[in-house]
Amino acid sequence: MSALDNFLGLDERSSAYAKARFAVLPIPYDSTTSFAPGTRDGPRAIITASQQVELYDEELGRESHRAGVATLPAVETDVSAPEKTLAAVERAARRIVRDKKFLIGLGGEHSVSAPLIRAVRTAHRDLTVLQIDAHADLRDSYQGSPHSHAAVMRRVHDMKIPAVAVGIRNYSADEARFIRAARLPIFPARLCRRSDTWINEVVALLSPNVYVTIDIDGFDPAYAPGTGTPEPGGLDWFQVTELLAAVARQRRIVAADLVEVRPIPPNHVTEFLAAKLLYRLIGLVVGAR
Repeated sequence: MSALDNFLGLDERSSAYAKARFAVLPIPYDSTTSFAPGTRDGPRAIITASQQVELYDEELGRESHRAGVATLPAVETDVSAPEKTLAAVERAARRIVRDKKFLIGLGGEHSVSAPLIRAVRTAHRDLTVLQIDAHADLRDSYQGSPHSHAAVMRRVHDMKIPAVAVGIRNYSADEARFIRAARLPIFPARLCRRSDTWINEVVALLSPNVYVTIDIDGFDPAYAPGTGTPEPGGLDWFQVTELLAAVARQRRIVAADLVEVRPIPPNHVTEFLAAKLLYRLIGLVVGAR
């Protein structure tokens, strides 16, 4: 990967892995997508869009890339065997965690989050997952696969890692029963629009260390149309960034991923939103105590 063909288009000084605080791991995987495929093209589209992001964040008042943001080679995926791909994702993530970098997984479909979270837990035992998503993703399996994107948060639950879900507005009757039985905290998108206290309520449920997983369909499709299963009635830029800012102030965000971007050229709105959001997240982490 050339010096400028990386996340944010950074020069060697700001993108060298050895000194970087952040490490972006592209995962071009799209095997269990149940409606419109194409999320395997998401990492490349987000990286390309990020090279147009202004490095000075006008809201935060800083050039956060100076902390160092390395972009690793993409994980080699095997669509014939999900287990092999997810194992490769975990191996790549464990290396980043061992090197004490802030891991940013760049999907790809949402199933890749489970091995990323498993790797991060090796360094951060007191961990909660903050899930921003349109779907609960709590099926035990879907279309015959326990590794489906629709089952990823069930796999996180199996790891006994607490999770708080925000923006949810679509799930099955079986998932609804599981949510009630397990007493899982769910903040529907409609609540986020009506309540003045929902952000504080979300943060109060998080442990000191937080892993953030962002399915781009958590946003309303008016803002992020490029995704495999868009759902109306979603979150907007200010809701998501204000939530992330509150989490960064009051907890410690230790790793993150962003998944389910499905490019639909010539419309490039979604990948630009994703790129800017990740850079804002980097800035919030840099600015945290």
